[in-house]
Parts: sequence; C-alpha cells; structure tokens
Amino acid sequence: MARGLDHVIHAVRDLDAAGAFYERLGFTVGARNRHPWGTHNRIVQFPNFFLEILAVDEPEKLPPADDHSIPFVSINRHFLEHVGEGLTGMVLEGFDPAAELKAFEAAGFGGVPLFHFDRKGKRPDGSDTEVGFDIAFAHYAASPHAVFFTCKQTHPHNFWSSEMQQHPNGVTAVAACALVAENPTDHHVFLETLVGVRDLRSSSLGLSIDTPRGDVLALDPRGFADTYGVEAPRDGGLRVGALEFKVADLAATRSLLERNGAPMRVHRGKLVVSAPEARGAVIAFVAD
Repeated sequence: MARGLDHVIHAVRDLDAAGAFYERLGFTVGARNRHPWGTHNRIVQFPNFFLEILAVDEPEKLPPADDHSIPFVSINRHFLEHVGEGLTGMVLEGFDPAAELKAFEAAGFGGVPLFHFDRKGKRPDGSDTEVGFDIAFAHYAASPHAVFFTCKQTHPHNFWSSEMQQHPNGVTAVAACALVAENPTDHHVFLETLVGVRDLRSSSLGLSIDTPRGDVLALDPRGFADTYGVEAPRDGGLRVGALEFKVADLAATRSLLERNGAPMRVHRGKLVVSAPEARGAVIAFVAD
C-alpha cells in the first residue's frame, strides 16, 4: 500500500530560536512538548502532515550513546553532536505497523522492534491532552544520519487541530520531501519498500515517487543544486535535504517573506529559504 508523507524531523540546538525562525517564515508553530528520553519538540501542522522541530533539551535523560533501540533518538543525538543541524528524518504514514515492520524485515530493513510511546500535548487553548504513536522503523544502515519509519497515531483526535493548520504564509499542504544521494538509483529497493510504491520515475537528476501526500524525491547533488539553487548536503547513503510546501498565492507568500526579512531567493519558480538561520534545512514554497 502506498504511504503518504506523515512528518519530517528538523534537528536543532535551540528549539525556541528555531520556532521563532519558522514563525518569521509565516508558519504557526505549536507549543513546546517533552519526550521522556530528553528531547523536546515543537510542531508545525498541515492537513495530515507535520514538521517536527526537535532539540535535545534534557541530555541527562538521554539513553546511553550506544543504545540504538530508539533510532530517532540515537540518530538525532549523533547528528547534532557530530554533523550539525538539519533535516534528519522522513516519516511515512502508518496503517498497520506490525505488517509494515514485517515487510521491512522481509526486504532486509528490519532489526528494530515495534515501538509505541505516549506523551503529553498542548491544545491551542493551552490545555493538556495526550497523544500516542505506533512506530515501525525501517533500518537502513547505508544512511547513518537519517531515520526512516512509519507512524500511526493512537489518539489522532487529540493531535490534529484545524486552528494550528492556518498559516499566515498561505501554505496549504506539503508538496515534497527531497533526499540527497550520490547515486539515487542505488537506493531504489529501500525507497520502494519504505513508501510502498513500485513506480519510481527516473530522470537525469534522480528519482521521483508520487505518494498520496506529497512527492518523495531522491536527487543527486547536481540535481539538488539544480532544483533548489543551493549546494546539497553531502553524506553517506540518503540524506534528508529539503522540504517543499504548496501555497495558495506565491506572490503573497513572497511579499510576507520580504516584509519579515526572511533569507529567501527565487529559483526555478520556487521561493527557497536556505541560510544559517534555517539551521541546515532547505525550505521551499511552490504554487499550488
């Protein structure tokens, strides 16, 4: 079954500063949430998709550095300590976590047990609620600085908020998540298994996969630079490089970014944000 994009993780060192930057880009950013293992996050919601801004704010609660039982903790911790800040995870929507893990294992991408956790959340009015997640990890040893999994929410009615999905920049939905690899076709088996799609389109720039919610792009460094007008992050295996959003009125979005002094450029019909303030991420806005 084809899986749409569920969320993307942006690992940062200063959670509130990163949240303020996304607000400067015209996003509505949620309140701080806390995980029991020492990471905190703030969420930017869209219809059935979210951006997770993640930081290690209670390092004393982190599991030992050699504990990889929760890959999104160990990979983000290592990334922040040894690589820097940036996009570190691409997550697909989950339907049946047990079946998804079985499929990952059959294809050679298993090895991590099913994982469930609950945490406290905040409603727009500031009141507490509880959210929960069932996760099936797709372990991909070729990509040491990226984490991939499916995610199914156990209390979705407590998580999603139409109020938090209203953004001054006019974003209506996620458009694409772009991965970078020296040779994207080397990773086609993993991507087919993760996304649940066998129809991968190939071009001189890399691979493209249509999903029920946004495209998954796997670009080589030249293709990434050609698509976004900025240098691609270099890494082993697949690296999460950029996130694209659809907007209702691209001119209005550009006007807001200019008024807010956001570090934006126009490239191939996209508004592209990539600067030190973006903390290793490339954010692009495209016309819906």
